[in-house]
Amino acid sequence: MMVRSHCACGEVCLEITGKPLFRMRCHCTICQRFNEAPFGDVVIFRGRDVGLPGGDGIDYQTYKAPPNVQRGRCGACGQPVVERFETKPFPRLRMVPAALLDAEQLPAVSFDAFYSRRLRDIPDDKPKHKGFWASQWAFFRAWQATR
Repeated sequence: MMVRSHCACGEVCLEITGKPLFRMRCHCTICQRFNEAPFGDVVIFRGRDVGLPGGDGIDYQTYKAPPNVQRGRCGACGQPVVERFETKPFPRLRMVPAALLDAEQLPAVSFDAFYSRRLRDIPDDKPKHKGFWASQWAFFRAWQATR
């Protein structure tokens, strides 16, 4: 699979060469703030499968220590474009906003994380994990299922 995507202004381009591992919606307050939305809807890929051709033009920010996740916005238009997750025991992972991918490229949502922080209910049959440990465990299990 080779997918090219870009931010709203076209300054940041992504080349995705691998298949998605899973998709999740995160309702934590950091994702709410970063996405300027009720939740972050992201597709998780292996780090090696998401390239940034021609330089990245991304401004990364860490919202909470330790810096397990670096969230990146386009330096020109400010749109969220990629998040870097680099914490052991996981491999390097990249989270790409679902909004940057075409609908036919999107896997189904696997689960909701930090649902106790939600700003609105999502009435579907996806598992709703509340709190830090339950949400982390859901992420770990989803990642484990892709190995």
